[in-house]
Amino acid sequence: MTEYVLPHTLEGERQRLALMSDLLDPLERAHLETLGLRSGWRCLEVGCGNGSISQWLAERVGPGGVAVASDMDLQYVAGMKAANLEIRRLNILEDDVEEGSCDLVTARAVLHHVASPEKAIQRMCAALKHGGVLLSIEPDMLPATATEPESMHGFWQGWLKWSASADVNYFIGRKMPAMLASAGLEAIGAEGDTAIYNGGSAWAVYWMQTIRELRGRLIESGCLTPDALDDFARRYSDANYWTSAITFVASWGRKPK
Repeated sequence: MTEYVLPHTLEGERQRLALMSDLLDPLERAHLETLGLRSGWRCLEVGCGNGSISQWLAERVGPGGVAVASDMDLQYVAGMKAANLEIRRLNILEDDVEEGSCDLVTARAVLHHVASPEKAIQRMCAALKHGGVLLSIEPDMLPATATEPESMHGFWQGWLKWSASADVNYFIGRKMPAMLASAGLEAIGAEGDTAIYNGGSAWAVYWMQTIRELRGRLIESGCLTPDALDDFARRYSDANYWTSAITFVASWGRKPK
């Protein structure tokens, strides 16, 4: 895998992930419910982060089911305990997964950091039972390419240029349905969720925290200047500034029976 650009060791990363959970967990839970999540299922979350979804899955599948929280860095989930919750260090590109063992595999905001998302999807599909379902939620930053005013459009162009140089694919969301089809899944569907938010809102705070953690690397790369970053911070603190930067695309499919 590509080295994660926001490792757990960064100061403030725990708080940033907690905010991300607050923003995206309701979306993911709603899709999981729609896909038929029920008691007794064995579920695998790839890239569990702070474990909020895995904890919820453990509650939903009940004592007859199992939720496996997996990540390459387990420091945020090491203390989680539940009788039906397993915690596992897992690199989805390299480590063994039990084939045909899961009713559900889910991954959120993981594959845009992975060197070979196609391989990761193949391995996640291999972990599914026949009839099992895969849910992927990945970003697509098309909205950022149309932001206004021109200074903010330039900011996001610099961000996307830096992201590409760091091997982060912020346009993978739209590609996921075709990838799931190529992996042999059926009953494929997808939809995008795009937040429109103003400065000072939870989404604005999330982005400010992200940019703050990466400020040094962004300036060093030459893709963004200190002035551009300061202008971004001013606008994202202004309640009168409304914008949109990212769509989260939920894609799903079922392994043939």
